[in-house]
Amino acid sequence: MATPAQWLAGARPRTLPAAVVPVAVGTGVAIAEGGAIWWRALAALIVALALQIGVNYANDYSDGVRGTDAARVGPLRLVGSGAAAPRAVLIAALLCFAVAACAGLALVVATRAWWALAVGGLCLLAAWGYTGGPRPYGYRALGEVAVFVFFGLIAVTGTAYVQLERISWLAVAASVPVGLLACALLVINNLRDVHTDGPAGKRTLAVVLGERRTRLLYTAILLAPFPIAVVLAPWAPFAALALLALPLAVPPVRAVRAGATGPALIATLQQTARLQLAFGALLTLGLAL
Repeated sequence: MATPAQWLAGARPRTLPAAVVPVAVGTGVAIAEGGAIWWRALAALIVALALQIGVNYANDYSDGVRGTDAARVGPLRLVGSGAAAPRAVLIAALLCFAVAACAGLALVVATRAWWALAVGGLCLLAAWGYTGGPRPYGYRALGEVAVFVFFGLIAVTGTAYVQLERISWLAVAASVPVGLLACALLVINNLRDVHTDGPAGKRTLAVVLGERRTRLLYTAILLAPFPIAVVLAPWAPFAALALLALPLAVPPVRAVRAGATGPALIATLQQTARLQLAFGALLTLGLAL
């Protein structure tokens, strides 16, 4: 039976900035365009965190039962390591999805945006389908596309929508750098596992592109958010505050360009998460101002 510490490790807390940042940025947009509704922002955060943790447990379950986690060098995998039974990890994932569904339903009722039920259902399907089901799209080099859509466009725009009750084009624009940084987390994670994913039949984008081009992709999507923050300045003059996070991009870019591999990329993943948090906090502040 897994210990509480192992369950926490299996939730992969270092990936949680991908859930927190878009909700913060979306709330920053809401403040800029009419004022935040804080209980709705909190409910959106619960949705995002529950989905992210649920995805992590679902991936642990699906990869574990397929045997693709047997030689991983990253964080603890509950099923792959034998620390927890597959059924227990599956139940944990489903409970997280249920929490996300309940919080999301509360927001739909509050806004009376019944069409958002379809968006929520799509989010749940995407969360499971990344590595679950007979044709997981994460095994077909589509993970980064899904992350950009769900942890960028939908998460930021959706958070702003449930507070403003209208589509904000500023939120759509702000979702682009947020989605790119979320993609960077997945790219560096898949670069770390590129030598084990391929033989296991998991064709991530890193496997398809190869190491050299994946390193170029990571560098590009890690740095692209900064000029985008400048482009936002005519609509949100203080959005350029996000440029203050640029020094945090130097260590991970340097490590990736220098050819860091395997366990050495775990530190780079942590640095990427710190950059994402700092950029998101500064962009949120700039939007709110």
